[in-house]
Order: sequence, then C-alpha cells, then structure tokens
Amino acid sequence: MKKMNMSSVVTGPLLLMQHVVTTILSFLARVLDGTFSWTSGPCAAPGAKPDVNKASPNGVIPTSVNYHFTRKCNYKCGFCFHTAKTSFVLPLEEAKKGLKLLKDAGMEKINFSGGEPFLPEKGDFLGKLVHFCKQDLQLPSVSIVSNGSMIKEQWFQKYGDHLDILAISCDSFNEETNQLIGRTQGRKSHLDNLYKIQNWCRQYKVAFKINSVINTFNVDEDMTEHIMQLNPVRWKVFQCLLIDGENAGEEALREAERFIISDHQFQEFLDRHSSISCLVSESNEKMRNSYLILDEYMRFLDCREGRKDPSKSILDVGVGAAISFSGFDEKMFLKRGGKYVWSKADMKLQW
Repeated sequence: MKKMNMSSVVTGPLLLMQHVVTTILSFLARVLDGTFSWTSGPCAAPGAKPDVNKASPNGVIPTSVNYHFTRKCNYKCGFCFHTAKTSFVLPLEEAKKGLKLLKDAGMEKINFSGGEPFLPEKGDFLGKLVHFCKQDLQLPSVSIVSNGSMIKEQWFQKYGDHLDILAISCDSFNEETNQLIGRTQGRKSHLDNLYKIQNWCRQYKVAFKINSVINTFNVDEDMTEHIMQLNPVRWKVFQCLLIDGENAGEEALREAERFIISDHQFQEFLDRHSSISCLVSESNEKMRNSYLILDEYMRFLDCREGRKDPSKSILDVGVGAAISFSGFDEKMFLKRGGKYVWSKADMKLQW
C-alpha cells in the first residue's frame, strides 16, 4: 500500500476553500458595482451579456411607443402638455439607433409626435424615420400625430407607402374657436387643411385619424356632422389634462387651467356623440399613465406625480432599465383600447 501524502490532504481542502472564497468575493464585488449579469441559459455564447432591452425588471414590453422627437411647434394651443422647453432634435443616426433598440425590445407600433413633427427639415427628417421604421425595422404600425399645417402632397408621394396612420389634431369645426384655443397660424384655415389632408390620405392609402382635446371652448359643440363626413378610422377624444411644468405651475410655458372641464362635462360631450362608432374616449384617468412617452432625448417620461419626470436615455442605459422608471400602466393601456388593428394592411379599408 502506498503511503498517503499528508501535504496533499491538507493542501487540497485549503485550495478548494480559497477558490470558494475568491468566487464569493468576486460575485459580491460585481453585484455592488452593478456589473453582474445573469446568463440567459445554456444557449448563451460564452461571455455573452443578456439582452438588456428585451424586458425591464418589472416585465414591461414597449409594444406601443410615442416618440416626441421635437418640442418645437408653429401653433400655440393653450392647453398643450408637451411644450417647446427645448429646441433639441436628436441626430438622425442616433434616433435610428434608439428605434432599433426599441424594436429589439418588442416594439410593434411607433407614433411620431411633437411639438409639430413636420417642422424639422420641412418633414424630411420625419419621413426618413418613417421609412426606416417600416422598411428597415419592419414594424407592423408607423403613425404620426400632426396639426396638419406643414404637410404637403409631395410628402405623401415620397413617404406615404411607409405610413400606416396619420392623425390630425382638430379641436373644433368653428374657425373662431380654433383661434381662441391657439390651433392656428396666421390666416391659414385649419379646417381647409384638415379636409385636404383627408383626401390625400385616401389617395395615397394612409389611414386617416382625428384627435380632439375637449376643453371649455369646445365642450358644448356638436361635431357629429363633420366627423361623419370625414369618416376617420378613429376619433380620439381627450379630456383636457394638466401636467405640472408643461401647462401648469410656475415654470410652465402654458397656463391651461382656464381650459379644464369637469368629468361631468366631458361625459356630456361623449353622450352627445355616442352615435359615432369610431369615437375612442380618454378621460384624465385613462390618459395619464397609459402611454409610453419618449422625449427628444429618448427618455421615458413618468407622469404619475402629475408632471413629466424623465428616465435616463435608452441610448445610455438600454430600454429595459429606462422603461422601469416610466410609470407605465399596461392594464390601463389595454383598458383604454391602446391595442387595436393598427396596421393599414390589416384594416381592410376601401380606399
């Protein structure tokens, strides 16, 4: 029988214990400095990092995102809750990078808004984003919200194929009321633009939508005849909302208190238009936290405290980390009808 090497008996356990201690200390160090990450399973490549964009820690997937890439606007709507506090617009390639991150994280619908999204480069910047999202990212739905004042037919000719829905904001079918609200520029007729754009949408096969903010100046109006004539795929009717720092408070660029209506007044407006099947109503309760809003720096905006508190940019921390601070209420998003047939290919419209 061979003699047992006592040094190996002692050294073996010591090395093992040293290895275990080193591993634990390394683990703790990486947790404390925020660099530790779980692997995604046996199929992960050696040393591969998990996809930080695929899901946030609270499981939110950015199915539908509203990207307000500019705050500048040529209108002065008194109740505006996304005002021109900056003139910043992200460079095109950086914006595309962020949109790609969102697509990888599960985005199916992107809505471009502002400000007025047709202002930068007279609509070409917006057109390039629309083209990228539909052709390169292959998103099921690409939509825009605009006041309609800057849109030309040439834009439809160049980019119309890549756009699913165009929503035009119109709060009244009385020109004087629009002027009182601030939804006007010079002597241009907002209503003439509305009807002209509706015809272009039909001609270039883009689904036409109308957004209206109900406030003290239009709450008693009956819009039935015009809405029926324009025949939008959706008529979004919003109750005027106060957001601290945007249209309310000392640092706000707007003072919207005089536009605010009660829940009862809003319901009376809805009852008056109950015969319109495409009407989709959004009270303050439904609207406040049920949108994923991305600002001009690609930061998610949290409206839970009645203001817009920004996360860090998705370009810096990824979609998953940023969206955790969005305050997004997914249940309310679904309750208000946020998920619908939003690709024009599936709408079966008769153009």
